[in-house]
Amino acid sequence: MNYLLKLPPIVIIIISIVALLAIVTMYGSDRWWAETNKLRVKLTNGQQAIQTKVYDQKEIEGLPEPVQRFFKAVIKDRQAIVTKVELSQHGQFHMNETENKWHKFTATQIVTTQRLGFDWDAKIQMIPFVKVFVHDTYLLGEGDLKASLLGLFTVAKMHNTPELNQGELLRFFAEAVWYPTALLPSQGVVWEAIDQHSSRATLTDSKTTASVVFQFDAEGLITSMRAEARCYRVVGDKLMFMPWVGNFREYEVHNGMQIPLEGEVGWEHPEGIKLYFKGKITKISYEFAS
Repeated sequence: MNYLLKLPPIVIIIISIVALLAIVTMYGSDRWWAETNKLRVKLTNGQQAIQTKVYDQKEIEGLPEPVQRFFKAVIKDRQAIVTKVELSQHGQFHMNETENKWHKFTATQIVTTQRLGFDWDAKIQMIPFVKVFVHDTYLLGEGDLKASLLGLFTVAKMHNTPELNQGELLRFFAEAVWYPTALLPSQGVVWEAIDQHSSRATLTDSKTTASVVFQFDAEGLITSMRAEARCYRVVGDKLMFMPWVGNFREYEVHNGMQIPLEGEVGWEHPEGIKLYFKGKITKISYEFAS
């Protein structure tokens, strides 16, 4: 250690700060992972028995024409019903609308479809060596959102309000393009005709109902979605709602289902759409009803 004594004081200070930051980062990551593990045990335990175990093409008879095209394009007759999804993502996240700056993120997500729920666990790189850890969760009919600097210092937290619960159910619903059997009528989804290229889907879970309008291309693939009103922010004691939109692309076949691997999500302002999420799935696996 004598060589440290020969270094300039400023270098010693920098080394000490970096070492301390590394220790704090490791501690924060370990603490966050322990919390994530507990949360995901709750999410995956106690799943309900599933009645419909495979898709029967007869169940889409009578649905709006673009919806029938969709199911014929993305799943085959006798496809097993998805019960659980695990995926990894990377991409960019826009944290502040007042500045045009995107931050890189990585995330893992678990989704359960019989007792509807998900947990998105993301790490967003703010500046070198400093990340914001985010949990975005829907569990037992309750939404939960938490952001923590380095996994140690809470900077945002919301839990179980009607507006948050609906917003999280909307997310589950919109992301069902990754687990398309969850969009079947047998899974509780009600489809309503709009026109040749769009249909409205509605899903109710416990006390919460969510509706999304999906847009379909000529092949039947979902290219975009729109929810008329999702809670955008809280200003004082008032809630602001705004249309919530997303686009999907880069379809590939996984476990016999066509799913989009890339997408982007944003808010539809009067002056135009402002995106806040651009992501790509890098790994995805499924469990099926048996």
